[in-house]
Amino acid sequence: MVNKLKISVVCMSLALAACSDPGHKTENTNMLTPAKQSVTIDSVLTLENFEQPDAMLQIVQEGAQSKLVSSGENTSLKITFEQSALESYVSLKPQTPWDWSTLGDINLAADIKNTSDTSIQIYVQIFNPYGAFHERSISIPAGYQGTYYGVLTGEQMTIDSGLREDPKSWETDDHKMFWMRGYKGMQMNAISEIRFKTLARKYEKSIEIDNLRIRQNPEFNLAYLRDLADKFGQSHKFDYPTKIKTDAQLKAVAEAEIKQLEEEGTMADRSEFGGWASGPKLEATGFFRTEKVDGKWAIIDPQGHLFFSSALANIRIANTTTYTGVDFKDDSVRYKDPEDVTPEDSLGIRPVSKEAQKTAFVTSELRNKMFTWLPDYDDPLANHYSYRRESHKGPIEHGETFSFYQANLERRYGESYPDSYLDKWRDVTIKRFKNWGFTSTGNWADASFYQMNRIPYFANGWIIGDFKTVTSGNDIWSRMPDPFDPEFKRRARVTVEVIAEEVQNNPYCIGIFVDNEKSWGNNSSLQKRYAIVLHTLKNKLQDSPAKTHFVKMLREKHASIDDLNNAWGTQIASWQALDEGVDIVRHPINDAMQQDLSDLSFAYAEAYFKTVHDELEKVLPNHMYMGVRMAAWGLTHEAAQAAAKYADIMSYNYYREYAHEKAWAFLEKLDKPSLIGEYHIGATSDTGLYHPGLIHAANQQDRARMYKDYMQSVIDNPYMVGAHWFQYLDSPITGRAHDGENYNTGFVTMADVPYAEMVDAAKEINRQLYQRKFGDVKVK
Repeated sequence: MVNKLKISVVCMSLALAACSDPGHKTENTNMLTPAKQSVTIDSVLTLENFEQPDAMLQIVQEGAQSKLVSSGENTSLKITFEQSALESYVSLKPQTPWDWSTLGDINLAADIKNTSDTSIQIYVQIFNPYGAFHERSISIPAGYQGTYYGVLTGEQMTIDSGLREDPKSWETDDHKMFWMRGYKGMQMNAISEIRFKTLARKYEKSIEIDNLRIRQNPEFNLAYLRDLADKFGQSHKFDYPTKIKTDAQLKAVAEAEIKQLEEEGTMADRSEFGGWASGPKLEATGFFRTEKVDGKWAIIDPQGHLFFSSALANIRIANTTTYTGVDFKDDSVRYKDPEDVTPEDSLGIRPVSKEAQKTAFVTSELRNKMFTWLPDYDDPLANHYSYRRESHKGPIEHGETFSFYQANLERRYGESYPDSYLDKWRDVTIKRFKNWGFTSTGNWADASFYQMNRIPYFANGWIIGDFKTVTSGNDIWSRMPDPFDPEFKRRARVTVEVIAEEVQNNPYCIGIFVDNEKSWGNNSSLQKRYAIVLHTLKNKLQDSPAKTHFVKMLREKHASIDDLNNAWGTQIASWQALDEGVDIVRHPINDAMQQDLSDLSFAYAEAYFKTVHDELEKVLPNHMYMGVRMAAWGLTHEAAQAAAKYADIMSYNYYREYAHEKAWAFLEKLDKPSLIGEYHIGATSDTGLYHPGLIHAANQQDRARMYKDYMQSVIDNPYMVGAHWFQYLDSPITGRAHDGENYNTGFVTMADVPYAEMVDAAKEINRQLYQRKFGDVKVK
């Protein structure tokens, strides 16, 4: 039982002079005057930061304006985030870093009001002087005011549950901000900055912040992580509109939807391959291709119709499994074939033998108790158990998993012959796509869709194996391949041959994605842009084919090591010293060095893209190369230029609430057809999930609005030829086995129930798709 205590709380009233310098960074030094007030709270809280009455804060703003606003006796800080800026923020910086280390287990809280007409996603970041940071985020509904908090220290921050975000660990009406990225174990003895940030918006938006404070965490019970999932893999603790309560209800919902899909059928005005049936017709080649038509890039379908790829990605069972907290002593379950071409997270259900199941034991009681139900091994639904041999991140390196989604498919459709429910799932999925107006599937559709000849698709593959690697210093998913290693080329050929066997020269295949979100570096600094080259130069020549190639290029350009040193401003002793490895990662980069590093970076990326392109060209000449789906955090100018030289369509994964025109200005220079390979928007308020995803909405209705805004911004871009939402279905509430994502990513729930708001929004966008994209196009 929690005692209600009336205590004295130190709050910050922001006595800030108005700051206004649109579009420019301004720094203002203003006084923060602590004021004591008496409040009633539900737990023992101690606010001891900012107690000095002469505490001074520096206000730094970029792409934003701030000013004081008053309402009665209350004063708050109003921040307006400008629409024109890709990133907008206001930072509060103390003259001397705050020391919160003596306050115990704490959370950062603020009263925030969204004064905008639409929801706003706010990122709240704290920094220390040494470069460490901690980031959380929240979506605030239009016109709403509430208290928002993020846990900074305490047992909650040390427990690795395997979830990207945990439930609230104490009862409160305050809104918990969602964990995004950074360092959870950040020391609280020197906090140099609190930042309020937004990214790439369609509209100008404003918030008012008041009572920014540090609070002591209430005590919590580990039971907050128990009984999260019901027998359908849904939230056990919360009700929401799409929640399924019984098997009978699940079947009834399925039957009603199937009837509706059959009555309505395919969206009107579509060709056999999803193109614009009544629109202008161009040359038909029997396969998908691209063409610039009246100043706009377009995909042309096999019959010559204009085509835009509006799609949902990741239509497969592979990412539906979640760890149960069980493992097996039988080592045979962990065997890996070195010639495998599919990484662990893209494998479907991998059953464990009855003999291996006899060696089962609980490795994580924490995870095992997250479920209110898991089937016994002799249960009819036990065939949805699987095994994961490795994880990307999380507390469990390997172990048993269960797919509630696949189990729900069996519950929905029954089983008249082995795995018949999967055939029904594929049939219903295609009917949904065509009824909802999607023109194709996105990346990572299961290969079982390929030869159905009912909807266009993109094939995919990964180049994995025992080839040498390099590093960018920030390898998000894995180390980068060394494309100069002959083993990389061999493994690329093996992968491409498998893809060719799956595709079988099928005209429904639009193109092929190979690999995903590689860590090329990024353009935020020269050191990060050229990180692969700089880190590779640290290697020994004999250990690195890439280093060998780089040194060869440098020797060809520079007559001597003195010539190189004079150009770069370095003091490398000799060519032999360079061969042995030099660390110039933090060396200042002058113009001459930048040109050389740029040349080497391009050579590295070109070797990768040329290798993949050439292998695809040998066995899949009729299908387009779609590139590597570059992420915003892993994109450099050189990598983009190299990809443009070899890819038929450039692909980018872009998680923002809006495809802001400034973010894509570089496409004019590349002049290549381009496609968004991933984006999504999620909410938790009406889903039972604990994390919305990378981009946040207030609820499903707001999510649908944001989806329409994003799609329209892509459709209106003359270089864009497609956009793929990630993904078809929600993540497991207990986290996908690969990395713990428990996001509201889906158009359908874990029980395979569509979100009506998203379906209606998709129909609206896709019904207008071709007229909006190509309505003014004149074909010669």
